[in-house]
Amino acid sequence: MAAMKVVRNLDLERYMGRWYEIACFPSRFQPKDGANTRATYTLGPDGAVKVLNETWTDGRRGHIEGTAFRADPAGDEAKLKVRFYVPPFLPVFPVTGDYWVLHVDDAYQFALVGQPSRNYLWILCRQPQMDEGVYEELVERAKEEGYDVSKLRKTPHPEPTPESQDAPKDGGLWWIKSLFGK
Repeated sequence: MAAMKVVRNLDLERYMGRWYEIACFPSRFQPKDGANTRATYTLGPDGAVKVLNETWTDGRRGHIEGTAFRADPAGDEAKLKVRFYVPPFLPVFPVTGDYWVLHVDDAYQFALVGQPSRNYLWILCRQPQMDEGVYEELVERAKEEGYDVSKLRKTPHPEPTPESQDAPKDGGLWWIKSLFGK
């Protein structure tokens, strides 16, 4: 299989902020029935990125915090490593994964993110909803990169979008359930 094309010279400052998950490959790291899933990225003075991933299940907020950094600090490719400590309620075990930006539009409003094994894929947008034409374009790009796009699952974003501080916490229960495929 051909090597994936990765964004070059990603402007990390412009990439920071909130991204909504429009679709993804289901994974054991996320609840199957999660909604309003989103990530918020904040650039630190040392160049590391603070990551906050959030999702809501049955009205309760599940979240995990981590750090992302360039896999090759001297390189120009948007190949990052992201590290989370699990379980979220007692973060002691580091888990590191690849986060490759495969496409971002010129306005930094839409992104396609994957990793080299092609087992994980995310379609992200600055808004909770995405134009269907843009979505199809990103799905086609993913297919061109060798992803089995039949595994994509759209993430529901019912209105109104919840705010983190207003939501009841689930205390990490989502993470335990995910270990058992729930």
